[in-house]
This record gives sequence, structure tokens and C-alpha cells, in this order.
Amino acid sequence: MLSDCHMHTQFSLDSDADPEEMIRSGISKGLDAVCITDHEDKDYISEGNKWTFDVDEYFTRLTKLREKYRREIDVRIGVEIGLQPHLGEYYRSYTRQKPFDLVIGSVHLIGSRDPYYKEFFEGRSDAGAYEETFLETYEDIRNVEDFDVLGHLDYVTRYGRNQAKEYSYSRFSDIIDQILKYLIEHGKGIELNTAGLKYGLPYAHPHPDVLKRYRELGGEIITVGADAHKPEHTAYDFRKVPDLLKSCGFRYYTEFVQRKAVFKKL
Repeated sequence: MLSDCHMHTQFSLDSDADPEEMIRSGISKGLDAVCITDHEDKDYISEGNKWTFDVDEYFTRLTKLREKYRREIDVRIGVEIGLQPHLGEYYRSYTRQKPFDLVIGSVHLIGSRDPYYKEFFEGRSDAGAYEETFLETYEDIRNVEDFDVLGHLDYVTRYGRNQAKEYSYSRFSDIIDQILKYLIEHGKGIELNTAGLKYGLPYAHPHPDVLKRYRELGGEIITVGADAHKPEHTAYDFRKVPDLLKSCGFRYYTEFVQRKAVFKKL
């Protein structure tokens, strides 16, 4: 895998990484391309801080770095938007104001609560929390159109009390299938996010059974990202990705340039 399509820098509230260090990390690991995708999570405030950034400063800084390193690596400029049902109009305007290469749509809030915090799981089983998250995800993607791929589909399982113990594709197949079919019908993809492995799960996001089902349903658009927030996590466990994707029926993976899918043979 020669392209990491999901990473964060100090423009994101949860990262202190210098953008230049993230790019240099990609170069040191032999990548041909990186896409920096910092968080724009409108209407999410945690501990008094907003999950948004100055998009003008972002493009100014990253454009300079893209030019500086253009002979060594292709630096692309993306964004990870936080999906909520009421933000369709906001993101329609937001994604058109700058020439993004890739827009990842991710679900970080379920009923205004983040499963990262243990309070989300209070008074419910892991399975109940996972089902609520998938239902929310389906609602989100039906109300926010302006993204290219859905990020870390089963992200919530990182934070369950027992992580994967109460999770499988078959257990939630009805709602997961609705999500996958909607994405495919509307020309959107999913991502393979290797951060699941970093967080101690026995799978990258999403679970291989979900990947297989996506392919069975006709899904073809799949980007690959490590969701790195530090330079040392760039391209995390990418050596496992080609065989994983092939075992799930894929012959190609996807990169995005100027919001257009580019298919690369595995």
C-alpha cells in the first residue's frame, strides 16, 4: 500500500502532530502519497473546545508543504467531516469553499454523545450501543450528501466494554446492509481504517465480513488509511492490507484526487 488516505495533524483537536512531520513520516515509509484529513466536526464541543479549524490557514500551510515535497511525495488535502443529521446544508457549503481532494464522512456523535467517553455505554449493553450507532449512521448518510467515503464504519466497537465480544456483521446485518446499499446506490465508498488494529481489535475497520458484504453488493470504492495522529502511526500495519482486501474480493483500492476516484490495482 503506497497511499495513506486518512491522517491528522495539529489542525485537529486530538493531535499535536506537525503537518510537515506527518508528510516526512510518509516519505520515510516509502509512500507515494498522503492525504491529510483533519477534523471538521461542526456542533461538537468537548471540554469547552470546538472540533473545527481555520480552513484558509489549513490550505495555505498544506499547499506550501505540497509544493516543498512535490518531488518526494504527493501531498493531498482532505478533511474528515463529522456527520450529524442536521448538518447537510452546512457541509454542502463547507466542502465547496476549497478544492479538497477527499472528504471522509465519519460518525463521532450518537445522539450528541461520543462513544469515546465511557458514559455513552452506561445503562446499556455493548450490543445496544452498537445498534444505536449503526441506526444513527444510516440517518446521517441520508441527510448529509457531501462526502466521498464513509469513515471507520464500526468505530464504536473500539470503545465498548468488551469491544468485539458483542459484535459481528451477522448480528447487525439488517442495518449494516442498509448503510452499504445506500452508499453504493449514491456513488460513495467506504474506507479500510487500520486504527482498529492499533486499538487492540482483531480487525481493521470495518470487520472483514462487512468488507466482503460490501463487495458482494457491488461496492468498489475503498480507500485505505491509518487514521494516524502521530508520525509513527502513519501507514500503520499496511503490510496486512493487500491480502486482506484480496481475501474480501477486491482487486483494486481507491485514492481520491480533486474529489475523483482513482483505482489502483492491488
